[in-house]
Amino acid sequence: MRAAYLDCFSGISGNMFLGALVDAGLPEAVLRDAIAKIDLRGFSIKIKPVDKWGIRATHLDVDLTSKHHHRGLADILKLIRAAELPDTVKDKACLVFERLGKAEAKVHGMPLDKVHFHEVGAVDAIIDIVGTVFGFHYLGVERIYCSPLRVGRGFVKAAHGIMPIPAPATAELLHGIPWYPGDIDKELVTPTGAALVAELCSGFGDRPSGFLAEKTAYGAGTWDLVIPNVMRLSLGSLSEQKTSDEIWQLEANVDDSTPEVIAYAIDKLLAAGAVDAWITPIIMKKGRPAFLLSALCTEANKTAVEDVVFAETSSIGVRWQQVRRTVADRSMVAVQTEWGTVGVKVAERDGQVINVAPEFGDCRHLAEQSGAPLKKIYQAALQAWNGLKR
Repeated sequence: MRAAYLDCFSGISGNMFLGALVDAGLPEAVLRDAIAKIDLRGFSIKIKPVDKWGIRATHLDVDLTSKHHHRGLADILKLIRAAELPDTVKDKACLVFERLGKAEAKVHGMPLDKVHFHEVGAVDAIIDIVGTVFGFHYLGVERIYCSPLRVGRGFVKAAHGIMPIPAPATAELLHGIPWYPGDIDKELVTPTGAALVAELCSGFGDRPSGFLAEKTAYGAGTWDLVIPNVMRLSLGSLSEQKTSDEIWQLEANVDDSTPEVIAYAIDKLLAAGAVDAWITPIIMKKGRPAFLLSALCTEANKTAVEDVVFAETSSIGVRWQQVRRTVADRSMVAVQTEWGTVGVKVAERDGQVINVAPEFGDCRHLAEQSGAPLKKIYQAALQAWNGLKR
């Protein structure tokens, strides 16, 4: 499968993410076109190569050309949902902002709907988050891993006053993520960078076994430090040596929700990281018809998937069991059609291709954008993949 590894020896921020993605092959024109689909005004994006202690890196800066007001979480999510972008991109970007909102709400002791983003709610953060999620989607990256984070030390001036490094919201976002202060008196990990890492990454530490890098890229930060202020992004493939693994299966009986609510819950489960989710009609006590809601997920996403069940259904209990499954090797290949880029998922077993399937979300997005029949785009993606193999 296509994978990425983030080497954050000098911290991480939203513009470092975007700079590295452009450096790795995300075309500037494609990124600008994606950002233009968000209803934002009063900014310009500047992209240029820079030198950081002998390392050529790409720096991306969002320059605000007019004054912007602070936005609440609901406003930001509405803005993202309205953009003409793939659903998977919008879902993941919204999850990143929800993480930010929960961290801010906890730190400042206020309800989530009362949080107004200061440091992270400006236009540049929306661009950083949506652009980063879109960039990994465009490059066909299925799994992201990250090194321990160097966060810096000392204090930083914020809208609420002088804060210790890492800033309180950043510290909340870094729960479960290995980090260390280092010896540089700067804020090296921003709340935006921490939220992206927390939501997008599947694991932390050394490069995962079986990862083979094919391209190395660098995204530059703003600071001029005694070390290169860059994030190193390695793109490549992750070989899945085992053909079976252990996974968690969730189950909950739901007898008082409408089909529309259940369908929405399944969408949220998948967005939260469930590998699969489905419903089965059942009959409960006293002959009541109901749904059995089921989902599969990894250990890393277990809590997030469980939270969706409690938040989006009337269930007050969730059953868990660990199951084993046999899996085929999978990879994602980006192909070009006359309507745009489509990811094609390729499944292999014992070195033989056993299934090829264009991503439905990509095909649907291009169909809605162009007016072309979805089945025509689907077929064109298959033909493009077949052309690559000749």
